[in-house]
Amino acid sequence: MKKRLISLIPGPVSVSESVLAAACHDFGSPDLDRDFLELYNQTESRLQKILGTKNSIIIQTGEGMLGLWGALKSCLRPGDRVVAVCSGVFGYGIADMAEAIGAEVKRLTLPYDQTFNETGELERLVAEFKPLMITAVHCETPSGTLNPLAEIARIKREQGVQLLCVDTVASAGGVPVEADKYQIDLCLNGSQKCLSAPPNMTFVGVSQAAWEIISEVNYVGYDAFKPFKSAQDDFYFPNTMYWHGTAALNAAAGLILDEGLDNVYRRHIEAMYYCIERSHNMGLELYAAADAIKSPTVTALKVPQNVEWNTLQRLCRENGLAIAGSYGCLADKVMRIGHMGTQADLKQLKPGMDILEKVLHQ
Repeated sequence: MKKRLISLIPGPVSVSESVLAAACHDFGSPDLDRDFLELYNQTESRLQKILGTKNSIIIQTGEGMLGLWGALKSCLRPGDRVVAVCSGVFGYGIADMAEAIGAEVKRLTLPYDQTFNETGELERLVAEFKPLMITAVHCETPSGTLNPLAEIARIKREQGVQLLCVDTVASAGGVPVEADKYQIDLCLNGSQKCLSAPPNMTFVGVSQAAWEIISEVNYVGYDAFKPFKSAQDDFYFPNTMYWHGTAALNAAAGLILDEGLDNVYRRHIEAMYYCIERSHNMGLELYAAADAIKSPTVTALKVPQNVEWNTLQRLCRENGLAIAGSYGCLADKVMRIGHMGTQADLKQLKPGMDILEKVLHQ
């Protein structure tokens, strides 16, 4: 049996025993047993509260990228125009994905250590380009930053943009998302971050405006959203649904609501401040710029210049701690502490940061 580690990676996060237990049953057929439909409906209701929306939520079997691809392919046709707010690895990635399916994309580019705060440039770009969709990432986990959504939503509304597509995978359940307030038409999520469920489910809030475009585009691939529009009413899902994964997601969402959203958000803020303070005391430098908004769910730190990342990661694991590096141009330069979901817990953070401090002293 492998040595048990204190996991502080920013997803997949540690899963509680009660969530694992919820999936450990010999369920019937989700195609035939209406108990599955009741479970699906209850899970949707719980997720609506967490996302701050009255929009319908589709739940699919697969990791969060499935929902992202499904959203773009269900709503975009070749030649459609997209403005992408790009402030990190995933913001740029969404823009690349939209281009890959034929959309014409304009990027509002920001340094990876910054968050969106200059509305004038986005306003000009949207007014000139007249896109069908604006895309953005709420929490850029590779950078440890949190993009504010209010001004993006204002520009979307005032410029008459039909769709706002936001990746909230690493924020929903850890910080307020408020999808309806910020007019998010496609609110993209995965089970393995703040929800603290196994990495096997994706769920997406879909507005009425998005459903209308989905119907027009009529995309029919495996990840298509259109069949979910009537799936609950007709009790006819487009493929065999994953009852076990849905049960785990439902239990995880229930734990968040039982704790109370305000209490959950407070716990994440406390974890962030504790992580930042301990990192500062170790002489570590935050990757995010001083004026960037830091995410309450993950802290990104610069790997010290005299330290080789792979060696640091190995020594941490040998001492009982799992932390993560980063991606793209940040690989080997940035390390990340994931204090999201079950890991936004000082009882887990303190011993984990103690190990990191011990290793750095070595």
